[in-house]
Amino acid sequence: MPTSVLDAIKLGFWNYEPQETEDGDFAACQALPGTDEKLEMLAERVRRGLPLWHPSDRRTFDDVE
Repeated sequence: MPTSVLDAIKLGFWNYEPQETEDGDFAACQALPGTDEKLEMLAERVRRGLPLWHPSDRRTFDDVE
């Protein structure tokens, strides 16, 4: 069984849905959208089979927690 969308595509599972994941199971990213740091975080989430977005991810320059 694939663990990420990338594995699913390689195996020909085009209707793959990742397992439900709680927001607390992975960290939010405070990097600005479009930065190398943000893109690396998104790539790591894909590799690990996690949701691409976290509700607490930084979305704008002014969005600081």
